Amino acid sequence: MLLLYFFRLRNAIGWFAQEAALPAFANTENSELVALVSDDPAKLEELSKKYGIQHTYSYDEYEDCLTSGEIDAVYIALPNHLHCEYTVRAANQAIHVLCEKPMAVTDKECESMIKATKDNNVKLMIAYRLHLEPANLQAVEIVRSQQIGEARLFNSVFSQQVVDEGNIRLRDVTGGGAVYDIGIYCLNAVRYLFQDEPTEVFAVAASKGEQRFSEVEEMATVTMRFPNERLATFTCSFGGAKVSTYQVVGTKGDLRLEPAYTWHGDIKHYLTIDGETQERTFEKHDQLAAEFTYFSDCILQNKDPEPSGTEGLNDVRIIQAIYQSIETGQPVQVQTLERSQRATSEQTIERPANEEKPELIHATAPSGNS
Repeated sequence: MLLLYFFRLRNAIGWFAQEAALPAFANTENSELVALVSDDPAKLEELSKKYGIQHTYSYDEYEDCLTSGEIDAVYIALPNHLHCEYTVRAANQAIHVLCEKPMAVTDKECESMIKATKDNNVKLMIAYRLHLEPANLQAVEIVRSQQIGEARLFNSVFSQQVVDEGNIRLRDVTGGGAVYDIGIYCLNAVRYLFQDEPTEVFAVAASKGEQRFSEVEEMATVTMRFPNERLATFTCSFGGAKVSTYQVVGTKGDLRLEPAYTWHGDIKHYLTIDGETQERTFEKHDQLAAEFTYFSDCILQNKDPEPSGTEGLNDVRIIQAIYQSIETGQPVQVQTLERSQRATSEQTIERPANEEKPELIHATAPSGNS
């Protein structure tokens, strides 16, 4: 059995680890949670007891964990600016890596991560859970099959309130900001829906002067040009009400998903063709369990994960171009790598939804609610 090691730091986004990731291992049949790393002793003690985990390590003992022989793979969900370092260290010890998105803060860091995993012959997967999610993959098939005609434009809004000024999402040094944290969902969605890469971006950012947005943008609107004269626009915000939706408009109809990017609820399709709208509900399931299952299977079957390092690198290059456009006020050309694999419905994995909402230990949701 593959032993999957779960890695978190106290200053990382602990609520997601505890509410979504840790419970997900109960729904995976090919991997097991065997170790935890944290700089919070109370968190280590309580979570290890709750989940029956024998091996726990402090922040400074990361290398000891990697060389312990207890683990085969790591799930890295650290603040964005630490993704590169801890991926490279794991790869150098021949440990496979599942790394959260965004892959890193710069394209150079992404390239270092790709090189380290290739040099050490280990798998690198970037945690794009929606690449396995039924509603989004069915959206890919609807667009690919041209049920809505030729796809011409994409529009998305992803917003939420991030109120805690100490949250890493609001810190520049940790790679925070609305574009890095939630804008990446929008730009990745249009890439898998169009099955293509943008050639140019133009972006503007806005903040109304609140202290919590002193280091990062409150919100940004991005326009992207794609081959065949297609356009995509999205707005992401840390200062707006909770909204998560996208729409693809073709020459014969359109498809709208809402909430498009959720990890724990139902997702609805609104497919309109020739003026008639059909509604379809995709019931919630355990997206993290599906992700862990897929990653573990790639290791066990020696398959290359589809959400690869190249997928992560392309998103980071686009994000860097977005920030360059915000700074200069000008459109910016984007240089991305060709993708040999794209997300398709063949990757769909469903696992039963975990109905229990665990009590959080020293962690709060982005909205400030535990």
